[in-house]
Amino acid sequence: MTNEPKPQTLTLNKEFRHAYYQGKSRATPYFICYMVRGQSGQIRYGITTSKKIGNAVKRNHARRLIRAAFWSIMEQAPVGKDYVFVAREGILTAKSYQVAAAMKKCLRSLSQPGTDAGRKERNRRTASPRKTEPSGN
Repeated sequence: MTNEPKPQTLTLNKEFRHAYYQGKSRATPYFICYMVRGQSGQIRYGITTSKKIGNAVKRNHARRLIRAAFWSIMEQAPVGKDYVFVAREGILTAKSYQVAAAMKKCLRSLSQPGTDAGRKERNRRTASPRKTEPSGN
């Protein structure tokens, strides 16, 4: 076992909302991952499971899978970031190694600089310019 501290969990609603509205996101068949720069300088994470997933037993199972996957790849996650994972229904049939592999790929994708900004710029460039109506004065 390593001497690294256990990652802190996000508990406040405003921390989750900050990740939803300001963070970058990626979707997998098992979860949606949001990553945002944190204020604490260490790795923090939060897990959300809605009632769409199922009853309490299924929601807890989904949370355990996500937590185990995150702890297994935590060394590869950038420090100083907050992560929010929103469970999807596909996680109920997934094995833990599948969730870990998807999370590793997702975090690698989110850590690459300029991934969201390039997509937004591309959409602005391809949008057609607005036509102005000539004034009839």
